[in-house]
Amino acid sequence: MIVVFQGMSEYEFKDNSKEIGMEQQINVVMAQLNFLVGDIDFNTSLIIEKAKQAIQEYSADVVVFPELALTGYPPEDLLLRASLSIRIEKALQRIRDEKLSAHLVIGYPEREATKLYNSLAIVGYGESLANYRKQHLPNYQVFDEQRYFEKGSEACVLEIGGQKVAFTICEDMWEHEPVLQARAAGAQLMININASPFHMNKLSDRQELLRARSTEGGFPIIYVNMVGGQDELVFDGGSMAVSAAGECRCLAPSYVETLQPVVVREPTQSGAPCTIPMQQLAASLSLEAQVYHSLVLGVRDYVNKNGFKGVVLGLSGGIDSALTLAIAVDALGSDRVQAVMMPFAYTSQLSLDVAAEQAKKIGVDYQSISIGGVYSAFIEALEEQFADTEADVSEQNIQARCRGVLLMAISNKKGLLVLTTGNKSEIAVGYSTLYGDMAGGFDVLKDVSKTMVYSLATYRNSEYSHTPDEVIPQRVIDRPPSAELAPDQVDQDSLPPYDVLDRILELYVEQDQSATLIIAHGFDEQIVRRVLRLVDLNEYKRRQSPVGVRLTQRGFGRDRRYPITNAWPIGD
Repeated sequence: MIVVFQGMSEYEFKDNSKEIGMEQQINVVMAQLNFLVGDIDFNTSLIIEKAKQAIQEYSADVVVFPELALTGYPPEDLLLRASLSIRIEKALQRIRDEKLSAHLVIGYPEREATKLYNSLAIVGYGESLANYRKQHLPNYQVFDEQRYFEKGSEACVLEIGGQKVAFTICEDMWEHEPVLQARAAGAQLMININASPFHMNKLSDRQELLRARSTEGGFPIIYVNMVGGQDELVFDGGSMAVSAAGECRCLAPSYVETLQPVVVREPTQSGAPCTIPMQQLAASLSLEAQVYHSLVLGVRDYVNKNGFKGVVLGLSGGIDSALTLAIAVDALGSDRVQAVMMPFAYTSQLSLDVAAEQAKKIGVDYQSISIGGVYSAFIEALEEQFADTEADVSEQNIQARCRGVLLMAISNKKGLLVLTTGNKSEIAVGYSTLYGDMAGGFDVLKDVSKTMVYSLATYRNSEYSHTPDEVIPQRVIDRPPSAELAPDQVDQDSLPPYDVLDRILELYVEQDQSATLIIAHGFDEQIVRRVLRLVDLNEYKRRQSPVGVRLTQRGFGRDRRYPITNAWPIGD
């Protein structure tokens, strides 16, 4: 069934479409905003504020807000709270009471009896003008909407400014039926609202998708995405409008809140699609720029939305902590970041020098606290337990755990969030210490491979700011990576070269390829099977690791859910 809504007759005279010569236009504003999950009052106020601004500054006829804007995305089990429906209805009534002279497209959870829908409402002039229920519910990767929502089945086409405008929600765009429904209903324009999280090269994926759907439907599409960080997810914005031929005609900048106006020209022939002239196109970003901006936004929102005063991290003189420090300062400012060097007998003079150099350069609170005395106290307490044994990784892990205890104590005392500094390559194979360097609240580099760490460090020094600024000392980038838990230790003593390791991990973790297929790529069988064994054996560690920004299509966390206890053949 296709439902076509006509604009309510008593409000037809309030149509705001603008005449330019013999042409008319509809002013659409893409409200690319950062919402707070669960704060319905704040989100409602933000919608009202930005709708008024869009009307005042851009003479908006339509203001489009993202998917589930009223609750934020993803609300997860907040959707199960008994008070949800009452709070949502109050929010919608607040918006209606404003009697704003535009069509506001608002994503919200809609309750009908025992069923819950991921819906959008079109509100304007004091009335609810139309409603649409999402038809395709994603249930893969980080999405599990089928846990909460029922599927809709009907199209929504509303006449605005004499033109038929269809509405869909996010995943609907990835399927054919909603576009074909809208086409059958005579739609001349489609508006699609989204909560589409970032992964590498996601913007180009969206552009390709919109190109396919716009040509399939024969009408332009306006695609509105949210922006901001929510736990491990980062929403990168990149709202856009494409022509009926799939050409991008307007692209909002990524990673920032914005009201992006889009002029939609009404067709000169009855029933023909609307047209979208070429308008502002944001500059494209390199892969490293996308990743770095995602990390900065993810850190900023996690810290600020959870009410932390700032962050503290262990600065070791290695590249991972150096990059983490740079990201933290870019996200929060140097006055909200504390760096702590915690040297021991195996800490090199180079590490001491470069850590102090970076801290001074970047302007953070920097302190050095030796763990020698703490370590000795632990060893003395364990003397009986360790009697008649050789020194091994146990003693190395105690060093890491001494550092974890100190950082957590500073966190408790000062209200600072501990940032851990482990990268995806190390976390994958267990090259980290549980309750040691893994102790903390947020792992900035959790989904960043070691090879990408080096690329990001170079990017930060050379391209992030308008003027190149070496905030990460080149000596840190150039030195061989080492945990410095034993004399003359380097990572490659225990791990294969990172370019080899990272490619194997990509094939196994992100693409789910078997050992046989990975070996067929030309990798040494012994190395492959060792790496895969380490990945599988260390799942128990990863389950206890802090949350971190998701950057790939298969990050550790919501994406990859492997049982800790299992008898599956490794690499099969």
